[in-house]
Amino acid sequence: MAVKVRIPTPLQRLTGGQELVEGKPGTIIELVNDLESKFPGIGERLSEGGKIRRFVNIYVNEEDIRFLKAEQTEVKDGDEVSIVPAIAGGVF
Repeated sequence: MAVKVRIPTPLQRLTGGQELVEGKPGTIIELVNDLESKFPGIGERLSEGGKIRRFVNIYVNEEDIRFLKAEQTEVKDGDEVSIVPAIAGGVF
């Protein structure tokens, strides 16, 4: 069993249109590096210098990693990771 990763629509062009991909257990940053090895270009959109970019929200089993251990949050077999790009703009 692997870690299930939900890919947002804007990044699905890098995963061949896949909404759900699998990655290796470890830390979040290791998972991002694993995804980069399978889907070149995705890593630089999610992280920079070993840190998750500030406009990218990542959840492990619906918990925001910012309230866990950030990039060092552990993921294990069967966990579900959701990548959610922050959305800004609009008029009130």
